[in-house]
Amino acid sequence: MYCESRIRTLRHSIDVIRVLTQKEMKVKYKNSYLGYFWSIGHPLAFALVFFIAFKMVMKIEVENYALFLICGLFPWQWFSNALTGAPMILIQNAPLIKKVKFSRSLITLTQVLLEMIHFIFAIPVIFLFLLLYHKSPSISWLYGIPALLLIQFLITQGVCLIVSSLNLFFRDLERLTIIFSTLLFYFTPIFYPEHMIPPQYQSIIKAHPLAILIITWRNLFLNGRLDPEYLGLGFAYALLTFAAGYLVYRRFSWKYAEVI
Repeated sequence: MYCESRIRTLRHSIDVIRVLTQKEMKVKYKNSYLGYFWSIGHPLAFALVFFIAFKMVMKIEVENYALFLICGLFPWQWFSNALTGAPMILIQNAPLIKKVKFSRSLITLTQVLLEMIHFIFAIPVIFLFLLLYHKSPSISWLYGIPALLLIQFLITQGVCLIVSSLNLFFRDLERLTIIFSTLLFYFTPIFYPEHMIPPQYQSIIKAHPLAILIITWRNLFLNGRLDPEYLGLGFAYALLTFAAGYLVYRRFSWKYAEVI
């Protein structure tokens, strides 16, 4: 009986995720003719701006700089879009929270999952850029991509659970999240390589989960290399962040319907 109950709960959760994902997709691409191309157009536009500013004007010494940029910008967009959307995600689904009984964490999970799908669909673009620069994918992509997808999913879900829950009680968090996301972008080695960070600050990289993640993604895409230390740190940060997010969610979720 216990197993049957767990199976029913799992099926119900999967159905909720499917319905919510379909709803979010329809809302996101309503009256949109370009659809998928908007998900890759934004980071490509940023890559063009950074290429002009730092490669053509400031002459930054980075090999294959355009490829270097998109290998960092695409995974960053997944995290950034989910984070900036997190403060309002529960408020936007207020009628559902008040009327339907289900795990409220599935709402943020759906958003993170949707952005992950966009990122996965952007990987072929990275593949095309590799071909343009006479490079080819590595066999390590077969196990490296799933491992990094899991790490980034757990980190992003944990952070979004915290932000979406706390924003119901501290509405200024929405604006603070946008500011924090912008600052975090510049403190993460996305448009500059980690070796340009002054030696006295190099140790900070290992204390910065997103820096570890972006560096690992870039090394995987460009060189087919996975650093075991960074991979281990990534999993550790992922588990800690997800656990923290789930604890915050458990602490406040019973009040959602009252304060939303």
